[in-house]
Order: sequence, then C-alpha cells, then structure tokens
Amino acid sequence: MGSQSVKPITNKTERKAFINHLLNDIEALDMMIKSDAFEKGIQRIGAEQEFCIVDKYYRPSFNALEILDKINDPHFTTELGLFNVEANLDPLVLKSRCFSQLETDLSNLVDKAHSAAQDIDDNKIILTGILPTFKRKDLVFENMTPHQRYKVLNDVMRKVRGDDFRVKVRGIDELILDHESILFEACNTSFQVHLQIDLDKIVDQYNWSQAIAGPILSVMTNSPMLLGRELWSETRIALFQQSIDLRNASQLLREQKARVSFGNDWIRNSIIEVFTDDVARYAPLVTADLTGNPIEDLKNGIKPDLKAIGLHNGTLYKWNRVCYGVHQNIAHLRIENRYIPSGPSIKDEIANAMFWVGVMLGMPDDCKSIWKRMAFKDAKGNFIKAARTGMDTYFNWFGKGISAKKLVKKILLPTAQDGLLKANVDAADIEFYLNIIKERIDKNTTGSKWLVRSSRMLQENVSRDEANILLTYHMHKNQLKNVPVSEWELAKPMARKDASSHDKVHKVMSTQIFTVNVNDSMRLIKNIMQWKQIHHIPVINDKNKIVGIISASDISDVNKFDNYSASQVMQKDIIAVNPDMDIDEARSIMLENNIRCLPILDNNELVGILTQTDLEKLNL
Repeated sequence: MGSQSVKPITNKTERKAFINHLLNDIEALDMMIKSDAFEKGIQRIGAEQEFCIVDKYYRPSFNALEILDKINDPHFTTELGLFNVEANLDPLVLKSRCFSQLETDLSNLVDKAHSAAQDIDDNKIILTGILPTFKRKDLVFENMTPHQRYKVLNDVMRKVRGDDFRVKVRGIDELILDHESILFEACNTSFQVHLQIDLDKIVDQYNWSQAIAGPILSVMTNSPMLLGRELWSETRIALFQQSIDLRNASQLLREQKARVSFGNDWIRNSIIEVFTDDVARYAPLVTADLTGNPIEDLKNGIKPDLKAIGLHNGTLYKWNRVCYGVHQNIAHLRIENRYIPSGPSIKDEIANAMFWVGVMLGMPDDCKSIWKRMAFKDAKGNFIKAARTGMDTYFNWFGKGISAKKLVKKILLPTAQDGLLKANVDAADIEFYLNIIKERIDKNTTGSKWLVRSSRMLQENVSRDEANILLTYHMHKNQLKNVPVSEWELAKPMARKDASSHDKVHKVMSTQIFTVNVNDSMRLIKNIMQWKQIHHIPVINDKNKIVGIISASDISDVNKFDNYSASQVMQKDIIAVNPDMDIDEARSIMLENNIRCLPILDNNELVGILTQTDLEKLNL
C-alpha cells in the first residue's frame, strides 16, 4: 500500500469521499487507455525479492528493522512480519543479457542482506516459499512490523470478518487452526516478476498469463509444508487466501468473493475491466489523505499517480496483477506475476523469471481472444491443481489431457525459447537458464520435491522439529553455493554446532503421539499400549486439552482396571515442558519428580512426548 498515511474507512463520509477519488482514477485511466497515453515499443522486466530471516539456530528471527537499518539501502523495505524483508530490483530493458544482469543485481542485494544479518546476532537470510521452522507461537500480533499501514490493514480485515481467521488445508497431512491476525500471510515469501506490456497487447497478454499460470507454477513449487505438515506442493496458494479471507456467513453477498483470487473471467474488450471489476466486487477498506484530481492533471499534461486505485489494489491480491505506473511523466502498464515462490536458489529464481517471461513473449497468435479456445474455469482449475500437485499435475490444456512434464518440455520451453530469441535476449543466457527448468523435469526435482523427500528421510532418524531445522540449515548452505535445486543432495542428519539449538527437547521428543479420551475404557487403553508398544499415553478431554497421563506401571495388574475409565486411573498432576527447553533441564525435571515421561506443549497444544527411553538413546 506504499508509504501513504493509510487509515481505515470509519464512516459514510470517508467512504463516499474515497469512492469519489476511486471513480475519478477509473475515469482518468479510461481516458488514458482511449487516447493511448502509455509508453510503447519498449519492454522492461523487474522483480521483488522477499526474504526470511533466521537466527543462528535456523529459527525465525524478528530483527528485520535492525537489519534494514544496517543495510541502509533504498532498494530494501519492510514486510508484514518482523521475520521478513523485501528487496526491490531496478527495472531492466528486456534485451541481450538482461537476465544475467538480473542475477548479478539480485546476488548483490542478497549479499548485502546476508552481511547485515550476520552482523546482528549471526542472523541469516533464507530464500524459501514458507520457512520450515515456523511455529504457531511465531505468528502472533507482536511479531508484526510496527508500521501504521500493517496495523490498519490487520484491524480493518479482522473487523470485516467479525471473528478469527481460519486456515484449513488438506494435503498428505491436514492443518486446521484459527488465528487472530493476518500474520499467517507473512509466512508466504515470493519472488515477484514484472513484465511491461504495450497497451495494444495487454488484454491478450493478461489472458495468456492466466492460461499459462498452472503449467508455469507446476515446475516452480517450493512450499510443500507449513508447521511441519505436508500440505500442497505450493501451500502458499491456499495459505495466502485463507490467512486473510474476510468471508463470513454473516457478511453481505458482495464480500463473498475472496480478496485473494485467481480472477473471475477473461478480459474481452479493455484492460479497464480489471480495475472496474475490482471496484464492483470489493468494498473499499482503507483510505488516505488524497488530494488533487487526476482528470484535471491529464488536461494539464500531467500523468496522474492514481493513488486511490493503488490503495484499493493494496487490499486485493491477484496471482497475476495488472499494474499501472508512471515515471518522469511517462505512464506504463505491466503484469506482475505473484505466484512464483522465493528460492530455492538465486539461479532457480532467474530461471523461473525467464521461463515465465519467455512463454509470455512467445504467445501463439491463435491464443489471442483466448476465450474462444479455453474456458476460464479450465485455466483456474489448472492453477489450483498445479498448486496441489506440482510437477505431478495432469492438465486440461485446450481440451486435451497432458502431464505437466510433457506440456512444459515439449510445448512451453520451446515457446519460451522462441519468444526470448525474438526479443533479442542473449542465446547463451536462454540456453543456460531454460536448461535449469529442463533439468528439474529430467531429474523429477523441484524445491517442493527436495523438501518433502529430505523431510521424510530425516524423520526416520530425528524428530519433526529437528528435521525442519536441518532442512533450513541445508537450504541455507546450498543457497550460499547458488546451485540449482536439481543439483542438491537430499538433506541428511549430521553433527553441526551451527544448527544444534543447544540440544533442545524438540530434537529428541516423539511426535507420533497416541492419545485417549478421559472417558475411554481401560481395556481399550491397555490394548492400544500393547499394539503400539508404548509405555505412556496422554489423556485428553473433549476440548483436546491434556488432562492426565497413563503409564504402563499404573496398570500392571492386567485385568483389574478393565471396567474403569481413563479418568479414574490417570495421573492428574502432570508436569509439561515446551519444545525449546534444554534436554538437560528436562532430564533434571524427570529425575527430581521421579517420572519417566514429559508431555511437550507448544502454545498450549500437545506436540510431543519425551520419555526416559528417548533420553537413554542419547547416552545421557
């Protein structure tokens, strides 16, 4: 939402005034479109890089403001969370070795960020779609960047929704949780790519960007997990929408369209339809001190900033977004790709950018007026399927079924190559970066596949929390080498001081927990313990809160307690600890209290159990 002094719309007068500004902007934009008042004959590319910040133990760090002060570079800015920063790259003319230059520029900015982060408590910069080491306790209001525009956006969205936000994502695992702020949105880090488009091409190009979104995303996914759960291949797509979803059964029908969306239909006549549709569908949430009249500015030869449109668009999130910009009184239009995740490496990101730009440039002539050949719901369905299953997706492509790998390798990579060559992009650059995409297909490896395979292998030997730390450690090491993910070895457990977390409980606790209800019979409980060969089982109430522990020693008389319920046998005075406690401290608690297990609670939720057997494995 830029640097304007943003404030919520609180009354009818403010709402009416803002809508008037918004309608003036729409009218001015329409005038500019009809008079063809935009730069033409030149294309530029640009990018925005979002980073995650971690501490020396690869857990989220909240030092964004201190790091930004240390960097002291106008290319960098804040993000919603104190564990994120963003770098805005200078736009480049689309020609010659512009993608090599983009990699150089990005590498220089990442190096600056790395250096500044390291100087502050040995923090580190990570390129990833969703940081593996996030915990729910990290995503609280206190860790939101303390700038007015973020607080206003959070307060307004929460007020419109009327209750907590809910995240519910089903993949291999399932995640269901309620949260009080929009900070879960900050889990998503992306590499946003911009492509300037001439006015006479932008309708067909925008439609084409929608048509190719699913196939493009399928070979770029890098966000398969959230809070340790395996979800979608690109979980960001589901999380982004749900983390700021304002829809509620009590709301008016007008607010029933999600503010994060793929879109609703093809654009047929003018690009103004994108902007008018947003005004028609979505109520304004925020305003600012807006002055001037863009229509009068146009009459006086001044290209207006269209600040009201910018503010309104700042509360909407399209995966492909049409952007208006003006520089030195020259206006332009561009398409911003927002679904490309951050990472896995800088080279991967530049390859992703080139692939998307190339396919955009290589749009076949018979894909103009694309609504004549493809249903919009096919494009939207392809996008959702790609987010769910990534490179394993089977697409509906112009009425025919085709796998993601075949579509990209046989059709879209050649399309990208042709488009880039016509734009006079350096042939060596084209071969180098597009080959990175090809190698992912040939080796069946994306960032998401690397993360999932590594996580599963690690969890054969270590806890889920420790696996997440190891994933982040290995990501960081590979990113420093700047090699594409197709060349990464799977993450392995290994002894390292810089990722040890001082031997915390989460490294050894068991996360595969069997629980029973307070009303369950002891006969059932004894059988579960025998079947699963476990000696301790937590007892929960109807609100899924732990209220007791039953140990094998409590039921040594096999038949005596069969007709009892868990509540009659369980130990009620339980001692629980958190996952970040030192193992030595947890061991001392067990010795002092003569107990052989400790429930592990994170944010008052049972996340694991630590037993004497777990400690004996460490030879303590």
